[in-house]
This record gives sequence, structure tokens and C-alpha cells, in this order.
Amino acid sequence: AVELPLDGRDRERLAFCRRAGERHGLPLTAAGDVHMHVPGRRALQDALTAIRHGVTLAEAGDRLFPNGERHLRPRARLAKLYPPALLAETVKIAALADFSLDELRYEYPRELVPTGETAASHLRKLAEAGARRRWPAGVPPGIRAKIDYELALIGDLAYESYFLTVHDIVSEARRLNILCQGRGSAANSVVCYALGVTEVDPSRGELLMERFISRERNEPPDIDIDFEHERREEVIQYIYRKYGRERTALTATVISYRPRSALRDIAKVLGLDGMQAERLSGVMQWWDSSVDADRMREAGFEPGNPQVQRLLHLVGQLLGFPRHLSQHVGGFVISQGLLEELVPIENAAMEDRTVIEWDKDDLDDLGLLKVDVLGLGMLSALRRGLALASTFRRKPLGLGDIPKEDPRVYEMISRADTVGVFQVESRAQMSMLPRLRPREFYDLVIEVAIVRPGPIQGGMVHPYLKRRQGLEPVTYPSDAVKGVLSRTLGVPIFQEQVMQLAIVAAGFTPGEADQLRRSMAAWKRRGGLGHFERRLIEGMRSRGYHEDFAKAIFSQIQGFGEYGFPESHAASFALLVYSSAWLKCYEPAAFTCALINSQPMGFYAPAQLVRDARVHGVEVRPVCIAHSDWDCSLERRADDEPALRLGLRMVKGLGEEAAHRIEHARATAPFASVQDLTVRADLSRRELEALADAAALRELGGNRHLTFWQVAGSEQELPLAPLSRHPEGTPLLTPPSEGQNVAADYRATGLTLGRHPLALLREQLESSSVVTARHLQDLPHGRGVRVAGIVTARQRPGSAGGVMFITLEDETGYVNLIVWERVWEAARRIANGSRLLEVHGMLQKEGEVTHVVARRLVDRTPLLGSVVTQSRDFR
Repeated sequence: AVELPLDGRDRERLAFCRRAGERHGLPLTAAGDVHMHVPGRRALQDALTAIRHGVTLAEAGDRLFPNGERHLRPRARLAKLYPPALLAETVKIAALADFSLDELRYEYPRELVPTGETAASHLRKLAEAGARRRWPAGVPPGIRAKIDYELALIGDLAYESYFLTVHDIVSEARRLNILCQGRGSAANSVVCYALGVTEVDPSRGELLMERFISRERNEPPDIDIDFEHERREEVIQYIYRKYGRERTALTATVISYRPRSALRDIAKVLGLDGMQAERLSGVMQWWDSSVDADRMREAGFEPGNPQVQRLLHLVGQLLGFPRHLSQHVGGFVISQGLLEELVPIENAAMEDRTVIEWDKDDLDDLGLLKVDVLGLGMLSALRRGLALASTFRRKPLGLGDIPKEDPRVYEMISRADTVGVFQVESRAQMSMLPRLRPREFYDLVIEVAIVRPGPIQGGMVHPYLKRRQGLEPVTYPSDAVKGVLSRTLGVPIFQEQVMQLAIVAAGFTPGEADQLRRSMAAWKRRGGLGHFERRLIEGMRSRGYHEDFAKAIFSQIQGFGEYGFPESHAASFALLVYSSAWLKCYEPAAFTCALINSQPMGFYAPAQLVRDARVHGVEVRPVCIAHSDWDCSLERRADDEPALRLGLRMVKGLGEEAAHRIEHARATAPFASVQDLTVRADLSRRELEALADAAALRELGGNRHLTFWQVAGSEQELPLAPLSRHPEGTPLLTPPSEGQNVAADYRATGLTLGRHPLALLREQLESSSVVTARHLQDLPHGRGVRVAGIVTARQRPGSAGGVMFITLEDETGYVNLIVWERVWEAARRIANGSRLLEVHGMLQKEGEVTHVVARRLVDRTPLLGSVVTQSRDFR
């Protein structure tokens, strides 16, 4: 390959290549060493080179190209630079490169079929055995017909090995006692239910098989399986062992530059120090899509400065540019032969993992078998919670033992008493629950799906609520449409319903309806709904439907393009909603204990989970060197009910290994003193100070000040320097104040079991007319109020039109804020960075739902002093 980049050495390079070609009998071909499409991208190319090498542009030296010639050049210009024979050879090579990705021939793995069986016969045998387990009194005729239909379709498309592979993975997880559940379109399949891949009973809904697989689509189904997030690696390594790293790999995902990462990287290559780079990226929020002059000023930089203008120009070019290749969260490709013959693979950064170098979407287009092995924190929490409750109550308790359709559970959910409950703990879900008031499982399915951008953008939420509350009549233009929409009161909420409407009202085939669904998901990016709009409206009109109805349905379909939820997915999640709600309702101590031990997960930090548990009557006991294990645990109270003991995992600065040394030493004999603990648990000074700061040594040394004194005097015994056995006197140290203890609690464990920080500030806040969260319940709708609290969460959903939702916590409860875009833009730094926020606004009440609509934001963080709090912020 002869590259002539006009760097002053072209003639020398060409002569060398000719000599080498003659010596070895190799032809020469023209090549461009292209790194950019146009010369105007050279500055960006230089910046990316400096980023790759971890140096500034000033330090890059000869790592940068000497000129901007490495771009796509017109053929007329190339003809002036390269000898004709070299260009002709390039054209010849291009003509030979006629490979098409359609030529790839993927084969499913076959070793799961026993000798003497075929894939089809073995799958049928497993499905029949599973159906007998699911319906021990006999498989209903309708279910039997669906099983036969699905197996026939699977056979026609030769997907048996795919289902056998998924069944094998799920069976291994269950053998290892790892909770798992298939979700997504797999829940549309009775065969998947019989095989144990999904727990969604097909008799509890009307799920559409074509949402899962169809003849027209002619591509493998996509099954997502959630596993306990902390044990997912065991499943991943099983797959690698089963098929070998030469036959299986994780798919990749392309991570692109967003404003924060672009600012940080460009600032560094332009020579700004680390503190300046962090200040620049720190003014950007997760929702920002561009960088403007206002953000520069906010970070303390003058937009008119040439260096800042250069930075802004490069950042603007870099946004959306691929940053690095990362592992997909769990998409596995498994093949019968060598995977490298199909796709490029590489070793992952993590040990014992192989990764395909293509993005997940590319694999979907090729139709390669992919199983998503995903991690779900709630499954870890459920397993822990059920095990804790089972041990404490001295009776077995598993997911299958949870009673179905418990009215008390639904009543709790309807009150939005759902802190920590899977999927329905967000602000938006909590606002919806008292309006929808779920009373049965299918209500939970709707609840999970309706608080999504698709139904919101499609204008489906309010019509459904009005009909459910009897404020609007439920009507249907035909019996066929009623059959599709009766369960959702005439309002299409799920993707499957849109597909069914296209079938029954517009004459689509099931496969065409699935093509409509796929186009719905991509139309914002690629367009392509125009054909379906004409077909849908004409099809409905020809069948006697009014054009207004057809247009309204199409408008809702466009809303689904923003993210419509499949009913099958919602049903899978609704099972976990109910299970986690039941555990919270009947075993709140075990539920909270399990959630804390499974962190990080969910919307709430341990401080909010502990607070909620105490509100529900759970006694929470502090971290204690004499009683705490690494994990939080349950202890038996005098009334034989559980108390929650906080674990050593709560102590910041104490590792799990040190905690296990403490447990092991304590099992031999109780600790007699801080010195005894130091020697027997082999703790360092840093680990001892972390325990003292968390007040975990109170049983050995008293208050924090005394235990710090004893830690200072403790030491490890050395062979030639035996410790003194003479007791030392106890110094007269003043105990820490309540405020000092609260600050230390937050600093050391992230929460306090003492009074809430705002209880200590209440007198000062009342002087500013600030009312408590509890007092809001007694005030009328529309009243102007002032509230204040610790910021526990910020949310700014893409479907909310720029509105930010903030949750404040005071000593009496929570305050939910609605902050319109103009308000938070006027006080952006306060809205995004304040830890203690005072808000002047208007009280808004709708039934049991209470919000404060913010008009003015005031940062009261200095009042917290040394109390360190953190919020959880979500997009």
C-alpha cells in the first residue's frame, strides 16, 4: 500500500515501495491513509489524537500528522499524485471486494439435543413437561392449541435450538438458586411460560405471539432474561464454559460524546488543569445536549476568549462522536461454529470475557442469535428479603408462596406507600397510583405501562383516567375494536393493542402489524411511517370506521414512537411490583434490610429507606461492633418481631474484608476493649477511625470523643515490643453535641438514627415562615407556601417538557416540587447543586396527590454546616 500524503517524503516512499515490490514480487496499490472526510476536520483529528495518547496538544509533537492531507481526495487529484498503475490496482481490489453481509450463514448451537432426539422433538418434550407443571389439573384446550401453534411456527422458522439454549441458561440459574425472569416479548409465548423462561401466565392477559416471532419478520426472537444483579457473572461464566470463548461473546455498544465528557476531554488537551476541566463539565447536566456561552460564564470562563472559543468549536464538533467501545449490558451471541468466522471479536477489559466489536443493533440486522443476560437489583433484593423473612419466621418463603391478589397489598399501593417497591417508587408513579388505585394484577400491568413517554406523548393517560373514574363514557366504534381495547377502557396503551387494531380494523396481517410496531420505534430517527399512515387510514375507512377515529389512532401510534411499552414487558414487571409490594407490606424489616444490602439500586438511598421503615414501625438499631455483621441483619425483639440492625457495610472507609475479620474474631469471644478489637481483628488505624466516626465502638468506649481517644492509644503488638498491660485512665472529654453527632452520622454512614437535621433547624426555619411537609396536608389547594428540606432526588424526564421534579425531605415527611423550566433556568445552580433547598411556591392538590409548584428557589445549604447529604438524580 503506497501512501502519498505530501509530507516531503512521497518520492522517497514510492521508490522504496517499488524496490520492495520488485524484490518480493508484490504489486503496488494506491492508499490514502484517510483519517477524516474533509480537511476542515484536522483540528478535531489532532484533538482526538491527543486524547488517545493522554497528552495536551502542545505535548503531542510528532504524534500529530504534519499536514491535513489525510482526507478523502477527489479522484482527479489522486490522478496527479499517483502513477496510473497504482490507481488501477486499487480499482481492481475494489472490484474484488464484492462480499455482502447477507452471505454470513449463522448456525444455532446443537449440543443441547440428546442422542436420538431432534431439536423439534426435544423442545416439544420439554414444553409438554412444563405445561403439566404449570397446569397440574390438565392443560386447558385454549392453551393446548396455543402451544401447538407456537411449536409449529418455531419449527417452520427452525428456531428450536434458540429456545433450547435459553431454557438451558435459565435451568442452570435455577440450579444455582439464582432468581431470574424472562421479560419483554418472550412473555407473549405460552411455550416460554411452559419452559419456565417467563413467569407471566398467558391466561392473565391477551398477549400477541406475533409481537414475539413472525414468519414475515423471519428473524430470531429477542429474549431478555433478568438475573440477580450480584450473581449475573455466575451465569455469564457458565455460558463461556458451556460454549467456549471461541463460540460465544458479549455484544458491544458504542459510547458517544455528550457535553460533559466532551468538555472534560477537550479542556485537558487544550492545556486546562484538572480543576478547570472539572469545573467546566460540572456546570453541564445530564439533560444538556449542547454547550453555550452561558454555561461558560457559569463556570467562570469568558466566552469571547480565543481559547474558550476554540474549546467551544471543538466540543461542538465532538458531540455525538464515538468515544469508546463498551460491553453491552448482557447481549450474548452463541454460535455452532467459530464466532470469529462471522464477526470480529476481541478480549474485553474484564478478565475472562470476549466481546464482539460490532454494536448490538448491527447484530440484530444480521439476524444472529442473541440472548440478553441482564442484571436486576430487585431480584437480588427479593431473594434476600424472602430468605431473611423465611429464617426469622422459621418457615419456608419463596416467590411461589406469596399469596395472589391480596387486598391489603393493593390498598398500600393505592396510597402510593411504595418507597422501595419495584417500578412504582418514582415521583411520576407515586402521583399516578392514587388516581388509578390498582385493585388487581392487570391494573399493575397498566400502571407500569401508562407512566411512560409513549402513552403520555400519545395523549392516552388522561382519557384512560377519566374513563376509569367514571368521568367520561367508554365507547367503541365496533365490536372488533372493543375486543382489542375493552381491558384498557377503549384507550390503546400497549404496543400489542396497536398491532391488534391494525389487524382487526385496518386489515393488516400479523406480520405487517409487527412491521408497523418496528417502524413506530424508529420513525423519529428514520421516518417511514407515511406508508403506514395511508394504509391504516384507508384500511379503516374501507371497513366503515370514521376517518377521525383512524387519524386519532395514528396520532397515538406516533406517540408510541417516543417509547411505547409492550404489554408483555409490563406484565413481567408487574409480577415483581406485586411481589416487592407484598414483602414491604407484610415484612417491612426484611424488605428494608434486603434493599440496603442490595445497594446501589432504585430511587432511594439507605437514609430514605431507613426513614420509611421507621415510619412503618420497624425498630432500626445502629451499627455496633458487638452485633453488626457486614450486611444489615434482623434481630429478635422482646415481642418476637424483627428489628433491623444496620451492618458494617454502612461504615464509610471500612472494607468487606475487614468486616469479615471482625465477624470471625467476635465469633470466638466478645471484644473486651478497643485494643482487644485492634489486635484480634487485625485492624489498621484508618479502619478503627472509620468505626469510631460511625459510633460503632460505643459499647467498647462510650461516646465518639472517648472512642477516638482509645483508637489513638491502640496499637498492634510487635514481637520485640509487647504491649503494656497496665490500664490507663479515662480522660474527661466533653461528649459531642447533638448537632455534632448528627453531622458525624451523615459523614460516616450517610444517615442518622437521631433527630433529623431539619428538626434542629426548625426554629430558624419557622422564623422565615417555612412550614413542614406534614403541615401541607392541612392547607388548602392554591395556597402560597414556603417549604424547605434536604434534596433527596431530582428528575427531569425527557417527556416532561423541561420540567424538573425535586423531592425534599424534612423531619415530618417529603415535599414534592414541580419546577418549571423558566424557574430552574433562572436559578440553575441552586436547582442543580443545593443540598438544603428553600422553595417559595403554590400548593397544588388533586385528591391525595400534593405538590408545591415552585416560584422561587433559595439555597439554604450553609445551614447544614458539616452535615453531608447526597441526592439521587435521574433523567
